[in-house]
Amino acid sequence: MKHTLKKMTITLPLGILLCLALLVSACASEPTTPPSTSAPGDSSTPTTAAPPSSSSAVIHTASVSVKGTTETVLTDSQGRTLYYFTPDTADKVACTGGCATTWPPTIFQGTGTPTGDPTLTGTLSTHANDNGNQILYNNHYLYAYSGDSAAGQANGQGVGNKWYVATPDLK
Repeated sequence: MKHTLKKMTITLPLGILLCLALLVSACASEPTTPPSTSAPGDSSTPTTAAPPSSSSAVIHTASVSVKGTTETVLTDSQGRTLYYFTPDTADKVACTGGCATTWPPTIFQGTGTPTGDPTLTGTLSTHANDNGNQILYNNHYLYAYSGDSAAGQANGQGVGNKWYVATPDLK
């Protein structure tokens, strides 16, 4: 009996120390957000956006420097600036194939209607097209830009005089 009691005395504190070590280790290994950096020649400065206000929202907003002016723009869940393409119409998407490689469409993977941050006053919807179940904001198809290398960039603004950042007041 003494032998068992001795084992418990040694094992119990050792178990507590092991749990504390795991807890400290888990806290120390939480990911941190590295500071944003811009590649030389970037026309916009990344900004650190606040965490999304709703975990189920697929469209968010963030303050981004667009051609030197801070604007509130629509972003996806990764913080990438979203754009619209002026040749698109509410019923027909004009950017498919190779265009959609440079300008990846914002595709809705869920069911029902996509949701946005509570601050968005416009209408989110989807339309099945050659790109997939693409998200629209106020009847404008949404895209990211492959030329944005980090969240908070807006390098696609004005490209070809047909691509523009999507803002909450987009009509």
